[in-house]
Amino acid sequence: MSTVFELNDPSEMISPALIYYKDTIVQNTRLAIEMAGGAQRLWPHVKSHKMEKMVRLQLGMGIRRFKCATIAEAEMTAAAGADHVLLAYPLIGPNRKRYLELINAFPKTRFWAIGDDLEQLSILSGYAVQRHMKINVLLDVNMGMNRTGVPLQQAEQLYEKAARLPGLSLKGMHCYDGNHNNSDLQARLKQVREADLRVKEIQGELMKKGIECGTMIMGGTPSFPCHALVTQWFLSPGTAFIDDAGYQKNLPDLSFEPAAAILTRVISHPAPGLFTLDLGYKGIAADPAGVRGVIAGFDRAHALFQSEEHWVFEMNPEHTKEVPAIGTVFYVIPTHICPTSALYPAVSVAQNGNITEEWEVTARNRKLTF
Repeated sequence: MSTVFELNDPSEMISPALIYYKDTIVQNTRLAIEMAGGAQRLWPHVKSHKMEKMVRLQLGMGIRRFKCATIAEAEMTAAAGADHVLLAYPLIGPNRKRYLELINAFPKTRFWAIGDDLEQLSILSGYAVQRHMKINVLLDVNMGMNRTGVPLQQAEQLYEKAARLPGLSLKGMHCYDGNHNNSDLQARLKQVREADLRVKEIQGELMKKGIECGTMIMGGTPSFPCHALVTQWFLSPGTAFIDDAGYQKNLPDLSFEPAAAILTRVISHPAPGLFTLDLGYKGIAADPAGVRGVIAGFDRAHALFQSEEHWVFEMNPEHTKEVPAIGTVFYVIPTHICPTSALYPAVSVAQNGNITEEWEVTARNRKLTF
């Protein structure tokens, strides 16, 4: 069995080990830039990797804007030298103070916040006024995923009210649509086009009233190629640069290639036709429900069950006598790479079959300095 993930000499690699394949990451980033029509239009999410070295790699390829989910990710991204950092998560409780301290610590980076509730934005406004600050804010819009965001039908009214708050500078809208993930490209494109037209109407009405609303950030990995065809707004993929088995299966139209795999070994033959890997759900994301990863180049077995440090497979009926030997090295492509990356303090980086670097998962913890 030979795959593109195979290392020339894995004998000294501790397993399980998460490996990033640098050349594939570069290839995926170039493809995303091409789809977007230029690096200046991308505003990618760092949650999939949480790594300063990954941010620096993409900065070197012309991407200057990044999106984050945590204060730690925002600090990491600013420290890497990003021009713009969007914290795409509501600022609640002590995170307000942490966020303002972060802004003051990195004067060369332009920070952006989001909000979807007038009361919470008013509290943030008060913090900003007390510190004589002006905070860039985007209205977070619920595009149908029902996770965060103001419903579309209420967006214009809330935007007008929030735009009057002192200490805040409302600049536009953040419109993440993880729900637009239909495996049928044409169906997905139709959903995106309809949603973008509704958002554009709201933007137009606000601008008619003389209210600034020029910065628009749209989409995630499944939908950003569709948004690219409909508007000229910013695009916000995340997983695309690393990709995973989930997107490979569910979104066949995307041309990104998996750039991460977990090196794992067979540790036991607990019963006839069974083998166990040293890869439990402490080493690979336990979401979504169902198969949590695909063994690259090996389709003769199916997963039975997984526990914290073990993953048991059963050979398919026609291959019961072909159980891989204890010690066999496999490479598993995670179904969901984002939470998988957060399980490791660092990843090994491979090129041409050799480990050439180690990248710290910088923002794995919730707090760095602030």
